[in-house]
Amino acid sequence: MTLALVLYSHAAFQAALQGLELFLKVVFPSLLPFFILSEVMLALGVVHFLGVLFEPLMRPLFNVPGAGSFVMSMGLAAGYPMDAVITGKFRRAGMCTRVEAERLLAFTNTADPLFIFGAVAVGMFGSPALGARMAAAHYLSALLVGLVFRFYGRHDPERPSRLAVPPGSRGPLLLRAFRELRRARQEDGRPLGQVLGDSVSESVKTLLMICGFILFFSVLIRVLEITGLATYLSLPLAALFRLLGLDLSLVPAAFAGLLEIDVGAQAASQSSAPLVQQVMVAGAVVAWSGLSVHGQVASVLAGTDIRMKPYALARLLHASLAALLTPLFVSG
Repeated sequence: MTLALVLYSHAAFQAALQGLELFLKVVFPSLLPFFILSEVMLALGVVHFLGVLFEPLMRPLFNVPGAGSFVMSMGLAAGYPMDAVITGKFRRAGMCTRVEAERLLAFTNTADPLFIFGAVAVGMFGSPALGARMAAAHYLSALLVGLVFRFYGRHDPERPSRLAVPPGSRGPLLLRAFRELRRARQEDGRPLGQVLGDSVSESVKTLLMICGFILFFSVLIRVLEITGLATYLSLPLAALFRLLGLDLSLVPAAFAGLLEIDVGAQAASQSSAPLVQQVMVAGAVVAWSGLSVHGQVASVLAGTDIRMKPYALARLLHASLAALLTPLFVSG
């Protein structure tokens, strides 16, 4: 890799510039407000309030604490890797067990609607009507993953967290939620000014890490293309596509999507395959999210005991389900 960077330094530099442009124009301005907001809401006790309120829904459906509703909503609004950032904070604060955190990551790791509707449907496929259909397959498959993973780790020795509903608390659900909000705010104790300052500082630090991953994988993909290694590394995918009867022109897109979500989805839209197959592969790439996002998730989870293997298996299941559901919403 180092030798290739020396031999193809100009191409690598251009790829890094493209990755930096993507970060500065899309990722940074779209994620920073959500990162800051999540930090503030955690400090103010809003997340604990939502945890009590949604415990009766999240526990029976997905076997996770009610606070998981906050992870799901923020992940839905901001996309990758917002859910992992918040889940890591939950685990460090003891608001969920390790298995519960892994269940949360399994189905909350989704693309945001703006990316599916704007970047993929309009920007890559040139079809606004395709956005709703791709989103339906993407989010329905994510919910199915959550229902499957509710049975994951059923025999885990760690006691399920009930921190969102303190033992012995009585009264209406809304009243208990406000009590928990007040308790969490008192435990944090930081003035609002300090909360805002800390939130901005932590958010920018996390985003700079994400920037590094985007640049690295942009360069990696370009080097693999120039050296021709991508062709050989994608041979197993070609064999799989033949077995499934899929157009072989989609193989390069699938390989690029294994590494980076944007490059893979765009390559799928530009292939000569039928539209349904193009959207199937693009949907699978978006659900898989690419090793670049996986690396970002692993980085923000550093310092916790949350394992990456269940996360990777969930992404594989999500990608498979998204591809299988696509023909139900897209035809022609």
